[in-house]
Amino acid sequence: MRPRFWDTAYFFCKPPHVQSAPGPGLCGPCQPDRCPLLRGCRAGLVPGSCGCCLECGNLEGQACDPGNRSVFYGLCGTGLRCQAGGGGEDEEEEECVCEEQEPVCGSDGRTYMNMCQLREAAFSTPELHTAGRGPCRTVPVIKVPPHSQVNGTGSSLIFLCEVFAFPMALVEWTKEGRDVVLPGDDPHISVQVHSRGGPLKFELSSWLQIEGAEPGDSGTYRCTARNNLGTVWASAVLGSVWTDSLLPLPDARGTAGFGASGFSPEGKRC
Repeated sequence: MRPRFWDTAYFFCKPPHVQSAPGPGLCGPCQPDRCPLLRGCRAGLVPGSCGCCLECGNLEGQACDPGNRSVFYGLCGTGLRCQAGGGGEDEEEEECVCEEQEPVCGSDGRTYMNMCQLREAAFSTPELHTAGRGPCRTVPVIKVPPHSQVNGTGSSLIFLCEVFAFPMALVEWTKEGRDVVLPGDDPHISVQVHSRGGPLKFELSSWLQIEGAEPGDSGTYRCTARNNLGTVWASAVLGSVWTDSLLPLPDARGTAGFGASGFSPEGKRC
C-alpha cells in the first residue's frame, strides 16, 4: 500500500491524551476543547480516528480508508467517496473519487472537470462559485499543438493536435501555400479525428498522417480549430533532409505559430 502524503498545511500533531491509535481503550476520554485548530482543509473536515476531534478530509485522488472510520489513510472530504480501482499500481487500493463527475463552469470563466475541483479552487478564492452546469462556453483551446519534425525519403510521420472547446470545435489541417483543406485528393495524406468520453468528452484529438514522405511534403502545416465563438490555430514545420537549406525550425520544444496571434473572433481572419 502506498504511504499517505500530507501537505504541510494539513499536518497537525494530535495530543495523546485527546486522541491516539484507534481501537477500544486506546483513545482516551474525548475533550473537544483540547482538539487542535485546523486550517487549510481544502476538502472540508471529517471525523478523526477516535471520533472526537476532526481532521482534514482527503482530496480527490488521495488514498483513503473505506467506511466511516479513519484507520490509516483517513476519510474522503466533502463530495468525495472512497472507491477501489483508481488506476494505481494496486487496482484494489482505494482512493477518493468525486461523486459528481460532470464538468461545471466556474464564475471565473474556467471549466472544472467536476464539482470537487471547483470546491478545492474555491478554498483559495472564496468568491468563486458555479456559473452553470457543463463546460464554460469558450473559443477553442489548443491544449497540445503539433510539433515540428524532420523526415527523410519514404518515411511516415504524424502531426498531433489536441483541442478543447464548448461548443464542440471543427478541426482542420492545411498546408501553407495550398488553398485546400487536407487531405484533399492526396492519397498519401490522411486525417483522423477522435473525440474522448467521460469528463474529457469536449476534447478532440486530430492526427495528420503522411505516408511515404516526399521532398514536396516539406513545409508548414497548420491545425485550425473553430466554433461559433472564434478560431485558433497552431502550426508546425516539416523540415527536409533532401536539401542543405532546411526550412527554419522553431526552438527545441518543436512548436511554432501558436499564441495570441493565433486567435481570431468569428468573422475576422487570422
